[in-house]
Amino acid sequence: MNDQLTVLSHPLVGHIMTELRDQNTSPHQFRALVRKLSMLLCYEATRDLPTVEKQVITPVAPAQGVMVDQSKLVFLPILRAGLGMLDGALELVPDASVGHLGMYRDEETLTPVHYYTKLPPQFEGRGAIILDPMLATGGSAVDAVEKAASYGPAWIKFLCILSAPQGIEKLSKAYPDVKIYTAAVDQCLNDHGYIVPGLGDAGDRIFGTVG
Repeated sequence: MNDQLTVLSHPLVGHIMTELRDQNTSPHQFRALVRKLSMLLCYEATRDLPTVEKQVITPVAPAQGVMVDQSKLVFLPILRAGLGMLDGALELVPDASVGHLGMYRDEETLTPVHYYTKLPPQFEGRGAIILDPMLATGGSAVDAVEKAASYGPAWIKFLCILSAPQGIEKLSKAYPDVKIYTAAVDQCLNDHGYIVPGLGDAGDRIFGTVG
């Protein structure tokens, strides 16, 4: 059992995943499904956010509640596919800041290549949630965490729609303190580094660029 790993277990999550895997699901439908799953993943990943007490007045009487300081949180989508998860995350935490990590995978070496990094001011000391639909080989995830960690966040979490055992193991070994949240763990990777059975290239399916 990997204490770093949280796999969402819910009938609706399974239903959404089945629709995502279907090759006949349109880009419009695919984007909507990714958004829904991203909300559920973000809900789980923010379960331990600190709160402060606040009293409000209901139409009936005073009530004691709690508030989250959303300014302490930064979402970091890995371009480009991670952008598909961003709206769902911001739906839950609309006042969080957003940074961007530009990376792509070299199809021959399967290694990640950096081309862009943009983080919000005062990133140091804030919580960071990295968004990427796929955790396959783990190379991009490890590099993204390394890049984010170099700027001194208070903590880092990694959210993905689908993952493979190889990617989970690689990220867990490289960064034991980074918690991973995923909607499903598949069997393995094929010779091209794609998750099997998977759902294809998430970026292509989100943006309608399937060849």
